[in-house]
Amino acid sequence: MHAPMGLHRLGVVDNRHIGSICLLLLIALCACQTPGVEQAYPGRPLSFIVPWEAGTGGDFASRALASALEKELDQPINVVNQVGVNGVIGHAALVQSEADGYTLGALTEDITMMHWTGLTYINFDSYSPIALIAVSPPVVTVRHDAPWETIHSLIAGLRASPETLKASGSRFGGLWDLSRIGFLEASGLDASVILWKPSHGSAPALQYLMTDSVDVVISPLSAVDSLHRAGQVRILATMSGERLPSAPDIPTLKESGIDYESLGSWFALAAPKDLPDARLEFLRVAVWNISRRPEFRQSIQHTGFQLRHITGSALRAFLYEEDLQNGLLLDKAGLSLE
Repeated sequence: MHAPMGLHRLGVVDNRHIGSICLLLLIALCACQTPGVEQAYPGRPLSFIVPWEAGTGGDFASRALASALEKELDQPINVVNQVGVNGVIGHAALVQSEADGYTLGALTEDITMMHWTGLTYINFDSYSPIALIAVSPPVVTVRHDAPWETIHSLIAGLRASPETLKASGSRFGGLWDLSRIGFLEASGLDASVILWKPSHGSAPALQYLMTDSVDVVISPLSAVDSLHRAGQVRILATMSGERLPSAPDIPTLKESGIDYESLGSWFALAAPKDLPDARLEFLRVAVWNISRRPEFRQSIQHTGFQLRHITGSALRAFLYEEDLQNGLLLDKAGLSLE
């Protein structure tokens, strides 16, 4: 059998070379399918692990990020809630995933607390942090008819009658309890001046407040915003470094001369440790692009968080400081095992 005359005339095909050409094509095909050969990233759908319960503010914020990433990366992202053991389950699931950029997750404030209490060995250094996404600083709230008009009057009341008032907002040693301890210490008071009534989150704590079971609630603004707008509660101060954009009438602790700041609940985008540098930088740029879009900022604010973009060495420093501060506060609460 002979090759078509036209091809012979062009010098493209020769019977003696057909076998060699087929062999080269086979080698090239195999090389394209060899595991480990770099392909365009991302070339397939991604997974996003959320350590918060479905339906919570953190879950909604994480899904807002995942939705924006889907559009930016042009790939579907499957959001998976993995909850339990005060955040250990979800954070551990991300650590145990392959560092290929196809499994991402929300790194939350829990990662700076759980290792101090002996729940797990993992900490913020167990990941490849990509970018801080958003924060939800705590506020100090009392009932609308409470005798304290300002944070200073509350502090004066605590000094005058220690151990007579009660506060709530989280479990004992939880995030909002630690914010209470830090705020009181910065005010020159021992944490024992106000008794802590544990609760499973802000909602039951606010029920305690409205039924006169506690006097003060430490929580994110989003938890008390509707009650505040309805005039049922009074917010004395926010623990953020600056006034909150969504509530500019609320003074900060620092404005009142109390040198304490807490970002409260926060989350960062992270990948398993040792994510290749090229993919890490690719994802950093993707998040930067997303963070500049007004619609993403609005979607995050609707979940009760405030957009806060930090990356690179600044993010590492932030995680270190959060870890150190929470470790010290847990020690003061008698809960640190390290």
